[in-house]
Amino acid sequence: MRIARFSHHDAIRFGIVDETDLVVLSGDPMFTGFETTGERVPLSEVTLLAPVIPRSKIVCVGKNYRDHAAEMGGEAPAEPMLFLKPNTAVIGPNDAIVRPAQSERTDFEGELAVVIGRIAKNVSADNALDYVLGYTIGNDVTARDLQRSDGQWSRAKGFDTFCPLGPAIETDFDLGGGARVVTRVNGEVRQDGPISDMVHSVPDIIAYASAAFTLLPGDVILTGTPAGIGPFQAGDVVEVEITGLGVLRNTVRNA
Repeated sequence: MRIARFSHHDAIRFGIVDETDLVVLSGDPMFTGFETTGERVPLSEVTLLAPVIPRSKIVCVGKNYRDHAAEMGGEAPAEPMLFLKPNTAVIGPNDAIVRPAQSERTDFEGELAVVIGRIAKNVSADNALDYVLGYTIGNDVTARDLQRSDGQWSRAKGFDTFCPLGPAIETDFDLGGGARVVTRVNGEVRQDGPISDMVHSVPDIIAYASAAFTLLPGDVILTGTPAGIGPFQAGDVVEVEITGLGVLRNTVRNA
């Protein structure tokens, strides 16, 4: 099942994607389930929004693909390397990523995003997926020069617009199905790697993170990016595609 969050006639609503239509839900499925109103709205008439706005945090995993760790000049960490983005960084499909004036280099990082559906604290890897609502696509936008100069990543990763999410949440995504993360800039492929190359699996990441802090419904986990990261400029179009999840497309402008 694919769940979208959308704007229609100045109202923000949720719906289940059914081919070219949205079957409208009675409320946020995170809290009210999947009861429908009986209304159908054509996808062509709505504006898709970020499918979730995290209630508290976006948990990110650094260097979770060995080839990416190598291109960053090191090895993949033995344990997940966690950092956080604020929820104010979230934007949706077709929204503009804004390159801040403080940075001379902003990079794309296409990633699989996990949406938490239940309160999770000290969960085991064996049952970690029971706490997942579904999966979507993320772009861990990074001010690369500030990441290097600051020595820690909060500012470089946390600017407004630095966490595009979308286009929808897929509840039935197969983690073992051979999906690939492909990032394109202006149609040119820059990243292409299978999610099976993750060093730390989704269940292991959830278990590790929930041992440190409580994961709340709506929290998002970005699971790391494959090799091929690189810069983009104002006027570019950045697309992240994951097999089975669709395409997350964003334009770019300067602040």
